[in-house]
Amino acid sequence: MVEKALFTILMEGLFIKNFLLIQFLGLCSFVGVTKDTKSAAGMSGAVVFVMALSATVSYLLFTYILVPLKLEYLALISFIVVIAALVQLVEFVVRKNVPSLYRSLGIYLPLISTNCAVLGVVLLNVMADYSFSQSIVFGISAGLGYTIVMLMMSAIRERLTLVNVPSAVQGLPHAFFIATLLSMAFVNYFRVIPI
Repeated sequence: MVEKALFTILMEGLFIKNFLLIQFLGLCSFVGVTKDTKSAAGMSGAVVFVMALSATVSYLLFTYILVPLKLEYLALISFIVVIAALVQLVEFVVRKNVPSLYRSLGIYLPLISTNCAVLGVVLLNVMADYSFSQSIVFGISAGLGYTIVMLMMSAIRERLTLVNVPSAVQGLPHAFFIATLLSMAFVNYFRVIPI
C-alpha cells in the first residue's frame, strides 16, 4: 500500500501536477533560462537539489519544532528561510565548481530562492500531510518534472532559432505560445491516466 502511494506521488510530481505546465509555478526561470539547453540543465539540477533538500528540511522543521511548540503560524517564514539558505549553498557550490554555468545562469540562480515552485513543494507537502518519505518523493519528483519540462522547452526553443518567426511574436510571446502547446499536451495526455 505504501509503495503504491509513493508511486502515485512520484507520478503526480513528474506529470499530473507538474509545477511548470499544470500549476504554472516557476515560470520566470522557465522562460528566461530555456534559450540554451546547457543553462536549462544546470538550472534544473539546482532546482531539483533545492526542492529535495527543502522538502526534507522543512518537513523536519515543521514536524519536530513548529508543531510541538504550536508555532505553525511561522511555517511560511520558516520555509522561506530554509529555501533561501539552501539556494545560497547551491550558489556557492556552482560559483566555486562550475563558473561558466554560474555566469550563464546569471540572475536566475539566486532567484531560485523566490521561485514559487520551490515554495509550492514545501507548502503542498504540509497541506497534504505527507509523511517524511512522501515529502522526499514529492520534492524529488517535482524537481524531476521541472527538469523534464525545462529540457523539452529548451530543445524546442533551440530548434526554433532555425525557423523564421514573425517579429511581432519573437521572444516572450513565442515562448508562451510554446508553453501553451506543451501544457495542453500534458493536461490532455495525463488526464486520461487513472492513478
